[in-house]
Amino acid sequence: MAIRIASTAGPDVAVVQIAGLIARRIVCALTEGQEIATGERLGLIRFGSRTDVYLPAEWAPLVVRGQRVIGGETVIADASSRERQRDGRSH
Repeated sequence: MAIRIASTAGPDVAVVQIAGLIARRIVCALTEGQEIATGERLGLIRFGSRTDVYLPAEWAPLVVRGQRVIGGETVIADASSRERQRDGRSH
């Protein structure tokens, strides 16, 4: 499931939900043209798998590759920060 989030305030963001071999079930809670707010659920993947988020290059990531995040809680990037990309390892 690929979702493009268009914003009048800046560049678009893309979210790709990828179901694994066991899950194979993605539930999308959005409809085309629907407006969403910060922290709102986009949908879910039953039994896990992964979600890839594609952000504009100028946004500062606030997480490291492989880090487990919680939807609606973990801030993953800052559009106005000029902080360099974080180094680190996820556990």
